[in-house]
Amino acid sequence: MFGTHDLGLFVVTGLVLNATPGVDMAYTVTRTLQHGGRGGIAAALGISAGCAVHASAAALGLAALLATSALAFTAIKWAGAAYLLWLAVAMTRSAVSPGATAEISAQPAADLRRIFVQGFLTNVLNPKVALFFMALLPQFIGAEAPNKPLAFLFLGGVFIFNGTLFLFALVALAHRLRRVGARPAVRRTLNGLGAALFALLAARLALAER
Repeated sequence: MFGTHDLGLFVVTGLVLNATPGVDMAYTVTRTLQHGGRGGIAAALGISAGCAVHASAAALGLAALLATSALAFTAIKWAGAAYLLWLAVAMTRSAVSPGATAEISAQPAADLRRIFVQGFLTNVLNPKVALFFMALLPQFIGAEAPNKPLAFLFLGGVFIFNGTLFLFALVALAHRLRRVGARPAVRRTLNGLGAALFALLAARLALAER
């Protein structure tokens, strides 16, 4: 379709990549454990929205700018690392704050929007995701494709759809485990571990090369 080929192999490749631990998985799981299923779904949708930006950028050729411009890559890389570090600091504060132990029964719409935006930013500020789309998608687009941007968008849409379903399944699993985290000590520990994980991911992104 649209000049693409080996769609089955593309789907399998995408699912394998989705199952690889990284920022998206870590953010979705931590938000589910902290805020329940609604928070996890908001996180997953934010991440998927970020992927949509990267897929659109690849279709328009903007992702190539990150591959060729050291300045553009470095600027986005440091912005993403700083944002992940900010999330780590916020989770550290939650881990040491007495108020963080309160049970959360329902998430206000404002909190869900905040979780969505944070998920969006963790993904869209990661230049590695843009380079991933630029490197993977062309392998499944034929040279004779009549409209290559449309082919990019089609494959990007397939990847995002499957990735969103995977994250939803992850939310369902983490939500079951969340019952263990209802106790204050466990909740603080989860916040502390999440903070350490995001700090590590920030350092890894900061040290990433094109």
